[in-house]
Amino acid sequence: MRYAFDAQLLMEAEKTGIGYVADCLLREICRQDKEDELQLNYYSLRKPAVPESLREYMKMGFRLRCGKGSYTAYKAAWNVIPVPYSHFFGNDADVTMFFNYYISPGVKGRKVTMFHDMGYKAFPETVRFRTKNMLDLNMGKACKWADAIFCVSEFTRDEVLKYLDVDPKKLVVMPEGIRSDRFHTGYDKTDIASTKGRYRLPDDYLLYLGTLEPRKNIVRMIEAYALLKTRHRTIPPLVLAGRKGWMYSDIFQRITELNIESDVICTGYVPDEDVPLILSGAMGFVFASLYEGFGLPPLEAMACGVPVLTTNGNSLKEVVGDAAILVEPFSIEDISEGMEKLICDSELRADLSKRGVERAGMYNWARSAEIVLDTFRSLT
Repeated sequence: MRYAFDAQLLMEAEKTGIGYVADCLLREICRQDKEDELQLNYYSLRKPAVPESLREYMKMGFRLRCGKGSYTAYKAAWNVIPVPYSHFFGNDADVTMFFNYYISPGVKGRKVTMFHDMGYKAFPETVRFRTKNMLDLNMGKACKWADAIFCVSEFTRDEVLKYLDVDPKKLVVMPEGIRSDRFHTGYDKTDIASTKGRYRLPDDYLLYLGTLEPRKNIVRMIEAYALLKTRHRTIPPLVLAGRKGWMYSDIFQRITELNIESDVICTGYVPDEDVPLILSGAMGFVFASLYEGFGLPPLEAMACGVPVLTTNGNSLKEVVGDAAILVEPFSIEDISEGMEKLICDSELRADLSKRGVERAGMYNWARSAEIVLDTFRSLT
């Protein structure tokens, strides 16, 4: 069999979110499947030389196939001019998988995609109008065209059924996983201290790591931290690590309004190799997101032995279970009290650290890849 995967997300210089999920899945699929031909499809306007970002996958054993053209232009036009995907990549793949909610028009063979969350329906105010429009256009078609749709949690499966007209038999729950080679408790203290030094981080800090955007509820988190400062004169700083997303300016404006610029450290984007070290150096991890389809960052923090505070709704409660402090995402007081527990209760931190490591061990990409490959085989 030949299994093809849309590789466009893998060509981004800074992999976050879905691109990271695609990378982890593909590495494990390649490790497990030595019988089938695995192919990565990518677009290029130039002569089909191998892009630097895909060379590593070629060494793993993936065959690369280049479709000549602009992916950006193709995606922008395919709802008006549905040039078939087979025009770029032929019709010899038995299954083609997309990672980002959609399926291109005119795919030959079986078609599979991934739905990561329904945040644009549940919290439309946190998403660009253009993004909402594209998702509305493409997800409806994906529901009709797909032979299978992977949902990253039971919560996401329920949300898809709530908001979209889709055959429930097409939906396959495939939880995300932890890369245990990267997220673990075995990092050397010297390496952690060195990495903290490069980012000018103090000995103790509360950490948020993720994209700076409205859905992550960062403004309320900042307000909760400022409220905590009114109760405790000296507390560890709050570190915001991650690249700027959409509508991030409100975050920095609120920091200024609350006069806590000296207490909030913004690192910008953190490369993959530094993420587990920055996590490992934190006193606690704070992730008060309004809505997640799965929620990898809290789980990765747990795998590093870091006590976690997160929210009690959506998929996060499903993923972290009883191994984290759970707060109401719309309550600044509740978030603030949770932060206070993280800072002031060392016994609680130790207990959460132990339970978090155990909880994180329940999720691995090997199982995720097994679900994907079993689904492919059931379709062929």
